[in-house]
Amino acid sequence: MSVIEAERIIANHERMPHSPEYENGSAYTQDTYRPIEQGVVPITDAGFIHADAAYDVVSASAGYMFRMQDHIKRFTESCAKFGLENPYSEAQTEEILNNLVRLAGLKDAYIWWAVTRGELEEGDRVSAQYKNKFYAFVTPYMFIHGDELRTRGAKVKISTEFKRIPKESVDPTAKNFHWMDMKLSLFEAIMSGAEWSVLTDFDGNLTEAPGCNIFLIKDGVLKTPDDGCLEGITRQTVFDLAEELEVKLEVTKIPVQELVDADEAFFTSTAGGIMPVASVNERLLGGLNGPGEITTQLHNLYWEKRWAGWLGTPIDYRSGQTF
Repeated sequence: MSVIEAERIIANHERMPHSPEYENGSAYTQDTYRPIEQGVVPITDAGFIHADAAYDVVSASAGYMFRMQDHIKRFTESCAKFGLENPYSEAQTEEILNNLVRLAGLKDAYIWWAVTRGELEEGDRVSAQYKNKFYAFVTPYMFIHGDELRTRGAKVKISTEFKRIPKESVDPTAKNFHWMDMKLSLFEAIMSGAEWSVLTDFDGNLTEAPGCNIFLIKDGVLKTPDDGCLEGITRQTVFDLAEELEVKLEVTKIPVQELVDADEAFFTSTAGGIMPVASVNERLLGGLNGPGEITTQLHNLYWEKRWAGWLGTPIDYRSGQTF
């Protein structure tokens, strides 16, 4: 069994009719739909100048938005954890996102939205003076790891220079703009000849990777960290798929050496699904040159079920109300 070339298959999905101005995507900023090139954020918005925001990302494939209600629920919870209030209801948010996909005519889409603290309208910088703002955009679906990288597996480096921001400082279960620890670890990995990074906490346990959750497989048992990471929707999807495949799952603390010694490993993310790992710190996992058997099964089942509409909300491409 080999890894499905999902990127190639998605590229062959027919796009729906759309205006040429939305060819590259669509945006919703300052309560208005726009071509993505015209999507702007005020330079004094606290989301821009202070990373004061919550956001989420959902993907669409074959005309279905995947686990939309789970993403909406997590977004509402993220806003609450940061003391933010979405100016739109959950139903309105979902309708705006659907409209953005419709305007761009996309069947396979990367759908991003956020609520920021907003611009200070008057007075000093106390939270009560801010009017929270909603922003969203949609582009053609993008893969963190394309077919070439997923079919051979990524070369990964465990960061030694940077640690994950402690949960006592910023709650990792709330999707947020605090990315510098992850970005710097990624630059560290690339400079060393690797292709992606993984961060640990200050006790030497695995947390997550830039924009991704991390899983490993040892002796047929699937493991992922229980703390210090985003409770990813794709992570939850792997839980569901593992149960279907009768693969034992452990959500637990994972010392860093367990990843180095693993038989298989992979990342999960909305922007890419399940992404195999070939080596960690220059060590081939399981002595194999490529994705392992369980990783491949999970990867292929993920895409096959998604294209069949599993846990998907059909996109409504009919012209309708726009806020």
